[in-house]
Amino acid sequence: MSIEGPQFSTFAESKLYRSWGLDVIGMTNLQEAKLAREAEICYTTLALITDYDCWHPEHDSVTADLILANLRRNVSTAQETIAEAVSRIAGDRTCECATALAGALLTRPDLIPETTKKELAPIIGKYLT
Repeated sequence: MSIEGPQFSTFAESKLYRSWGLDVIGMTNLQEAKLAREAEICYTTLALITDYDCWHPEHDSVTADLILANLRRNVSTAQETIAEAVSRIAGDRTCECATALAGALLTRPDLIPETTKKELAPIIGKYLT
């Protein structure tokens, strides 16, 4: 689940999320995924935990120092994971991400002003021919 951040959930919010069966709450995933899709960029989530939500019995032991220490470890883990993933990527893209906008443009190309076409060319140029 993605919530507006940075913030901590209230106890009531935390209980609600748990009642929905959620295990992870993030603060940026949704917005970034949407923008990546619009730019036809392949996207996945790497969720690295920093602290317990307030429902957890050990929540009271969570401190800013603990969160920052976990965050620093997560940076290292993320760097290693991304480097490994990038080293495994090869070949042509055949995923749906590569053409996500193909059916999303509703305006006829002849009705789009030339200046707009020029500004959007890096993203939608291949669909305006």
